[in-house]
Amino acid sequence: MSTADDPTTATTPGLDRTGYDPTFLTVDVPLPALHTTVRELPYVHFTVLLDPARRLAALTAVNIDGASLLDLGRGDDWHYDERVPDDEQTGPDVYAANDLDRGHLVRRRDPVWGDRPVAAAANVDTFSFTNAAPQAAEFNQSKKLWLGLEDQVLQYASTHRQRLTVFTAPVLLDDDAPYRGVRLPRRFFKVAAWTTSDGGSLRTAAYLLDQSPELEGVDLEAAFARAHELGDPPPLGPYRTYQVPVRDIAEMTGFDLAQLAEADTLQPVPTVEPPDGIRAGWVPLTSVDQLSF
Repeated sequence: MSTADDPTTATTPGLDRTGYDPTFLTVDVPLPALHTTVRELPYVHFTVLLDPARRLAALTAVNIDGASLLDLGRGDDWHYDERVPDDEQTGPDVYAANDLDRGHLVRRRDPVWGDRPVAAAANVDTFSFTNAAPQAAEFNQSKKLWLGLEDQVLQYASTHRQRLTVFTAPVLLDDDAPYRGVRLPRRFFKVAAWTTSDGGSLRTAAYLLDQSPELEGVDLEAAFARAHELGDPPPLGPYRTYQVPVRDIAEMTGFDLAQLAEADTLQPVPTVEPPDGIRAGWVPLTSVDQLSF
């Protein structure tokens, strides 16, 4: 079904698709400044900043109102956003006949709140290809932790009737391996922001999902080239999940996250020699019990 046939799609006139609200919390949290050309696409309760050159979101931002969340059926109508040329979006051809998942960036349930028609429109909006990024389909413990984190964010908002703002995106790097006209990101980040009840101070927590290949003794460039020759997705590694300083997300992405970094709740840890591939200050997450903010 095309978006033109669906009364709740992003191009339908009359629906309140004002996107992410920077005044949603008691402290204003504007969209971070990005040093790249993006298309700003407002949806119901969230915004996607699309990088047309990469055909993926450079950043997504969603408002979550825990006091008015609704539990609606999932649906699965992935669709192009008609406001953007199809060749600037990562569409179904990239996900066909392989083990890549269409990974939601703004999680489906996060913007589904408010009056039922509005929540239903938000539900549909999350299935825009602009809100998806390819991820390895392997479902291991670290990916469960990432999904557990998303569950906990929503549960916290619902239980405490709390408002939250969440920024999520792939980390788009120049050396991401090409596949079917796109380059597959190896890392994804999430920054949750909320305000305290004792005066509205801003608090944040940042997390990183890493699926970088770990091919010991293998020339990674050769592996990428071989996969490209065979028409296969480039090799992606096992999922690893970390709580990380917001400033490290800023360094990796080039985004201006100064306000969010200032409010970071991650406690400094003693300086030790980190394992290979892990920066000092990163906290490897191995249990859902560690997912707190």
